[in-house]
Amino acid sequence: MLKNMTLTTKIAIGFVLVMGLYPLFANSAWIAIGTTFLVYACVAFSQDIILGRAGAFNMGHAVFFGLGAYTTAILNVHFGWPILATWIPAVLIPVVVSVLLAGPIIHLRGDYLLVATIGFNIIFIQLLENDIFGLTGGPNGIFGIDVVRIFGFELFSQEYMYYMAFILLLITLFIMYSLDKSKFGRAMFYINKDEIAAQSMGISLRFYKLYAFALGAGIAGAAGSMFAVQYSAVSPEAFNVIQSIMFFTIVLVGGSASLPGVLIGTFVMFILPEIFRGFEEARYLVFGIAMILTMILRPRGIWPVKFGNIPAFLKKEAK
Repeated sequence: MLKNMTLTTKIAIGFVLVMGLYPLFANSAWIAIGTTFLVYACVAFSQDIILGRAGAFNMGHAVFFGLGAYTTAILNVHFGWPILATWIPAVLIPVVVSVLLAGPIIHLRGDYLLVATIGFNIIFIQLLENDIFGLTGGPNGIFGIDVVRIFGFELFSQEYMYYMAFILLLITLFIMYSLDKSKFGRAMFYINKDEIAAQSMGISLRFYKLYAFALGAGIAGAAGSMFAVQYSAVSPEAFNVIQSIMFFTIVLVGGSASLPGVLIGTFVMFILPEIFRGFEEARYLVFGIAMILTMILRPRGIWPVKFGNIPAFLKKEAK
């Protein structure tokens, strides 16, 4: 059976096994870092749907991440909803907002769409910092978010947080795999490769790009809810433009539409800085140099996707 699996599938199985056993060998601090990695990986995958697959330059993805986090925080702290009850709104609200925001600008291309989405992110942060409707807590954010309770049992330890984030990542990976095998995924791939050719084949650019925004926003919202529960607090700086740039960069550095590439990009962008936190002044300098070298030496990303390329055996026969 293993012989019939692709390299990517083998790596995915190995990754799931390693991450599933990770808490058994790590202390609480490293389990917390692992949880953060899982949450940010889900957000990165959701950005990959929009940027890597649909080819839409979205530089405001932290808006959807923040909407999910603040939805859970507001409903729990201000209205007394249990955490489990906030999860569905934390997914649906970013989906609705993504369609409302992207609908009027979805026809924009390249830099124009990128600038528009940056504007949305800036407006979102301003709304949070100005304590809109007295719900967001202003610059200080919202504290005292409750723990997850199931049948009266409290899931508050780092191990529980980790495995909740792990389950979310598994669901996200299943969605990504299913998307690649579906007509929606193929349509997005064709749009990304050549919009004019895709449109000539009857593919609706507007529909599929909005679909990508909605799906990506829903996953990001779910990750935002998990983020709020993990830290028991939310604040505006966690969802600013810098975070959107980081998610955008993850897809480019790791490799657009590449599942292993996005995981590697997430590790490079979020976990390596945590490992070198002791070198506070030098770590971002080294990190920035590493990013530049990656773009020079691997312009398509660390692990570029091969979907859609001519198979090697056909090239050999052509010779």
